[in-house]
Amino acid sequence: MAIEEGKAAPAFTLNDADGNTVSLKDFKGKNVVVYFYPRDDTPGCTKEACGFRDHWQDIQDANTVVLGISPDSEASHQKFREKYELPFTLLADPEREVMTEYNAYGEKMMYGKKRMGVIRSTVWVGPDGNVVKHWRRVPKAADHPLKVLEAIKG
Repeated sequence: MAIEEGKAAPAFTLNDADGNTVSLKDFKGKNVVVYFYPRDDTPGCTKEACGFRDHWQDIQDANTVVLGISPDSEASHQKFREKYELPFTLLADPEREVMTEYNAYGEKMMYGKKRMGVIRSTVWVGPDGNVVKHWRRVPKAADHPLKVLEAIKG
């Protein structure tokens, strides 16, 4: 299923860093930024996560929550969250099922070779559960959180 702006975002339930189940439907009535990233504590992923952290107050003021999803384990997410004092939820998708459904896992070019992997991307889900915007391939992880915030603030 393709992610289409204006259409319902695919439902999902995953475990957070503390082992709690979190579902997209838990946030009905809020903007939800679902960002997909390859791996905890790597340079690009850390810059992106810290960007969302640094803009956290403005994100909250915009009635928005952030959900970061990667294939890492709950324990890895716990360490990453604590090390960088991340105030938002990190979800574990070790089977890459949600990533696949959101077109965030698939063939990509890395160092000039095609391979399967996590495609850094973001989906903004509106309060009604529909996709407002889909950033399909995020080129600069460090700059992306501010671009997302600017889009939400309009």
